[in-house]
Parts: sequence; C-alpha cells; structure tokens
Amino acid sequence: MIIRYRHQAVIGVGLTDGHRVFPAGDQLAPLLQLSVEDLRVVLERASSGPALDIREVEILAPVDGRTEVWAAGVTYQISRSARMEESERAASVYEQIYDADRPELFFKSAAWRAVPNGGEVRCRADSSVDVPEPELALAVNAFGQIVGYGICNDMSSRSIEAANPLYLPQAKIYHGSCALGPGIKPVWEIEDPYALPMHCTIERAQTVAWQGSANTSQLHRQLDDLVAWLFRELEFPDGVWLSTGTCLVPDLPFSLADGDVVTVVIDGVGTLSNTVRRPADLLVEPGAALR
Repeated sequence: MIIRYRHQAVIGVGLTDGHRVFPAGDQLAPLLQLSVEDLRVVLERASSGPALDIREVEILAPVDGRTEVWAAGVTYQISRSARMEESERAASVYEQIYDADRPELFFKSAAWRAVPNGGEVRCRADSSVDVPEPELALAVNAFGQIVGYGICNDMSSRSIEAANPLYLPQAKIYHGSCALGPGIKPVWEIEDPYALPMHCTIERAQTVAWQGSANTSQLHRQLDDLVAWLFRELEFPDGVWLSTGTCLVPDLPFSLADGDVVTVVIDGVGTLSNTVRRPADLLVEPGAALR
C-alpha cells in the first residue's frame, strides 16, 4: 500500500507492507503524474531500498499538492432509495439521476482538508441529521487511469440536503466532512473491484449503535465510466481521488453523536476509522428537519 507519512517532522510518501515503510519520495502528487506502468516501476525500485519502522511514522491522508477529492452520488440502489425517502419534495430528482447516462459528480475536498485514518470528522452545527457514507475511492492519475483504491467517508448532512437538493454543497463540503485513507492499494493488487465486501460500524459509548455490510457488486455504475465523466471537461495534473458513492446508509432518523467512532472496512483495501465531533452548541434541534 502507498501511504503518506510524517517521520521526525519530515513528510514523505512510501510503500508499506504493514510493518515497514519504504520511502518513495516527498509528495504523492508527482506519483499521480505517472502512468500505471511507470508508477509500478518506481514502487518496485523503492521496495528494494532502506525502510523505516511503521511504528515510528504518523500516517497522513493520502492526498497532497493540487490533487482534489471528488465524489459520485446515487450510484447504488440503497443510496437512491435513501435520497428519495429523505427528500419527498424532490424525490424524482434522485430517481432520474440513478438511471441517467450522466452521473452525479461533485467536488468534495481540497487536499489540505482531508482527514486521515484516526483523525476527527465533524457534523455541521446547523444540521440536525448527519451520517457517514462509506465509499470505495479511486486514486486516478493525470491520464485518467485508475492506479489504486482507498476508502472515503463522505460525511453528509441529510437534513440540509433533504431541505433542497441545491443545498448539496453545504450538506457535503465543510470542515471535517471528508475522511480519506488509509492509503492507496495499487490497482494491480485488487483482482476484482466489483467484488469487494464493505462493512461499517458506528460505536457509541463502546457499544454498537449501527452496523451494516454490502458489496461493491451492487454498484450501478462502471468505475471507468465515472472517471471518464469526471475527466470529460476537467484536467487533473496532479491526479484526483474519486469516491464512488455509498451502499451503507443508516435508516432515518439515525444521526451521529459526539464521540461516535465510525469504522469502515473494505476487504483487500484497508480500514478507515474516525471519531466524530458534533458541536455542543447546535443551531438546530436534532432530528427536527426530518420528522
């Protein structure tokens, strides 16, 4: 797995086997400027060099430079159903986008805002219903090639998006809304990205408040097609992350609470675990918008 890390105040990028880290440069963005073939050569060369003990490094979010994080919506049947349930006045919008040729794509985060594995995600103070959205994320190079896979927790305000679909940017994009990690699992190490079991657990006061499992086989879109639409009128000279939508959505009126721990596991890709911070001085009554 390719990771970003901090070692003795120095940030680097390297390949890890879970025990050692083999340095492969100072930034991740230049690696996403390479073709899949060239990236593989660089990593193979790094794996034969000196290594660090992984216990001596701090793992950072696997995104830097000008690399952006984007996301796709309504790509699973459960996501379509959940959006229609919470947005009665605009339910047809989500029904139409599910089967449309053009997917829903939206900007999610700049590199510097992404929260790493072990970091804190947040709920908005002006939101009453907030949930994690566990998603398979694609690491895509500057040429539009998928070079690897990771996990994104696309934190979302269901109450804000339910009020009006045009509020989507506010429901999706805010401080602490994007967790990304733990690293990049190279594409050549995943045999079939459409057969990956996914699990999400939300712990509250050391007990399970919610849990669910699904599989990327339920994905309604093709990964390469989502990437092609993203690159249709955009350039990403430092590559891009594209989160592919969720298939694990807690039923209403469930909402995250302060101190909850959200853990997402995608078999073969890794684990992303984050603590939730919810403002104590909420500007709205919890659950009010979706009663």
